Amino acid sequence: MSDRPVIAVVQPHLGLLVPQLSQHYDMIALWEEKDPPRLAEVSALIMAGEFRLPPELIDQMPKLGLIACFTVGYDGVDVAAVRARGIQICHAHDANHEDVADHAIGMILAQRRAIVAGDRMVRAGEWKRGAKMITGSLDGARIGIVGLGSIGAAVARRAEVMRMETRWWGPNPKPDATWPRVDTLEELAAWSDILVVAARAHHDNEKMISAAVIDALGPEGLLVNVARGQVVDEDALIAALRDGRLGAAALDVYAQEPTPAERWADVPNTILTPHTGGATDAAVRRMKEMLLANLTAFYAGEPLSTPVP
Repeated sequence: MSDRPVIAVVQPHLGLLVPQLSQHYDMIALWEEKDPPRLAEVSALIMAGEFRLPPELIDQMPKLGLIACFTVGYDGVDVAAVRARGIQICHAHDANHEDVADHAIGMILAQRRAIVAGDRMVRAGEWKRGAKMITGSLDGARIGIVGLGSIGAAVARRAEVMRMETRWWGPNPKPDATWPRVDTLEELAAWSDILVVAARAHHDNEKMISAAVIDALGPEGLLVNVARGQVVDEDALIAALRDGRLGAAALDVYAQEPTPAERWADVPNTILTPHTGGATDAAVRRMKEMLLANLTAFYAGEPLSTPVP
């Protein structure tokens, strides 16, 4: 039997980590594991933090001392319950916020400037002489940002350079923020031409982008979500798009992931991407570096490099 630490990896898309980590640790890929008793030896668990971590899985790992979220988010982990069991938690702090902000701006440009529709027009041979597609300028557009954390602030900086007027809302005031904070989320939506959701998901803000908020944004408004799918009432969003009560939506995250294609087949005025906002080569490289540093610190009995706050 090996005396090397045993580490389990939860999701298949994190399988790319296994070959490198196998040089130093005994690795278990949970989607391939055929010997459940081996789980009793696991001392660290690597996961994508947006997925729920079942308590019954932790129950099978009595030696578990570290949950390492490869991602920035850790909303799939019941932090209080895990810490009550003496288990440490780390994540990839601020590894991809600039990339997510880039993606949000890209989706805004794609919708307002009809980039996707223009591409389809050219490919379909529908570009005719005498007709010109007129698209929406961003000059002076009012952009409301829900959540002024690392991602929200990065979006605001870009919006400012692009000549947009910016306001924001979040549950906690930020006295050092450059941009004005409005009193309520509905007030922000009513003011905005574009509403960007960049808030961290937790149990208190599920479906906070409600039917009322969507109606306040209105038939000319654009909703952009690069946060988590559960912070938006997705059924209300789809109904508003079908009814014309909301102008458009650009989504990178969904209530269920992967989201079923048929759910969106007849939903108009949408731009959809498969949760790729923060998935860049540079961000993944930083996530790997943080993961390795946290594992090294954990097994050396030292403080984690990027613990969950």
